[in-house]
Amino acid sequence: MLICHGRMPEPNTIAREYACLRRTAFVLAVFAIGLFFVRAAVAQEVTPLTLQEAEELALYDEPGQNSYLARAAGLREESVAVGQLPDPTMRLGIANFPIQSGGFSTEGMTQAQLGIRQVFPGGDTRELSTEKFRSLAEEMSHKAAGRGRDVLTSVRMAWLETHYWREAHRVAIDSRPFFDDLVTVSRSLYSVGRKNQQDVLRAQLELNRLDDRIIDMSKQHSRARAALSQWVGTQSMRPVATQLPQWTAVPPLEVLQGNLHDHPALKAADANVGARLTGVELARQQYKPDWALELGYGYREGLLANGDPRSDFVSLSISFDLPFFRSNRQDRSLRAALSERRAAHQSREELLRRLTSQLASEYVGWQALGRRLDLYERLTLAVSADNAKAALAAYQSEAGDFADVMRGYIDDLNTRLDYIRLKVERAQSFAMLANLGGIPR
Repeated sequence: MLICHGRMPEPNTIAREYACLRRTAFVLAVFAIGLFFVRAAVAQEVTPLTLQEAEELALYDEPGQNSYLARAAGLREESVAVGQLPDPTMRLGIANFPIQSGGFSTEGMTQAQLGIRQVFPGGDTRELSTEKFRSLAEEMSHKAAGRGRDVLTSVRMAWLETHYWREAHRVAIDSRPFFDDLVTVSRSLYSVGRKNQQDVLRAQLELNRLDDRIIDMSKQHSRARAALSQWVGTQSMRPVATQLPQWTAVPPLEVLQGNLHDHPALKAADANVGARLTGVELARQQYKPDWALELGYGYREGLLANGDPRSDFVSLSISFDLPFFRSNRQDRSLRAALSERRAAHQSREELLRRLTSQLASEYVGWQALGRRLDLYERLTLAVSADNAKAALAAYQSEAGDFADVMRGYIDDLNTRLDYIRLKVERAQSFAMLANLGGIPR
């Protein structure tokens, strides 16, 4: 900024000072215009956060889903490992070495031994173990898909809640001039003796209450944005878009109920049941003994009595378990596996009943919200606005009470806020139906 300073000459200096002021004004104008364009550019960069963009941000590289996928990958690797034979065992040693006299060639049975032993699990243990871990890996994969659905539902709920508080705050701000006008009208009528002071106080009180609601709405909006940040990070600081998604129809309930059986949570439960069934078969395989095959070679030095060199030895043996004490091992393991299978079945049945109940309840709620929205759009909004205007006109013509005016304006504000809440709740209901009924994005 340019500053004119110094002692002002007496004659012939007015033009110079005027020129200095013109230069200062010009610089201020340029600064203001530049500031305007900078703010306009910043405003263009802060584009509204749409619901679709919020969904993509939430689902991209989502940690919970990645955790399930990592578990699934680990279980698939484990399914390969458990299906392999145990590593063979090598045995090295010296047998029958005399400790009092002689050496390696003194006694005929002294030998250096080399043996290889391979254990074979009994029955179909390896194949069943592979099948069990594959089922567990499939369960984790379905849980990852279910996590994706839950994240999608959660970010939709958070975005819609942020949208509601933003719109509610806007409607309350837009309504404030009307309440302010009521204060002006009541004061004007009171000043000419047509109304009493109580009307002025009531109008001022309702204006203060509205200001309090505006402050609370701003707080709720900030909380909703904080909840949204769990899914979209710092992008939650951007204003959400003003347009709600066009979710106006859902498939019939019978179709949604049919799709429910493909819900990832139920798929995961089915995979868990399959793993427990395989666990029962694995427990039955414990009644079949493991067995092992061992091949050995014995090297000997020295000569026989006739002068021939001593012959080396080759040995082959088979060993196997003897499951004699089954009551506290195999029998109990089988009973434990049967109990786990039964528990998995019951958990799956409980989950199906719960999801079915949620779907039916949400569908009824969706239909009811649709009917309420239709009523608001056809009648309630218009009647509410007309009632407020009629009450004010009656009051100004001294044909009505001021309490009716305040009630009319408050009811009109609440009606518009209820209408926004209904639209948001219906969109949230669609988000739940999409999760349960498998409605695609």
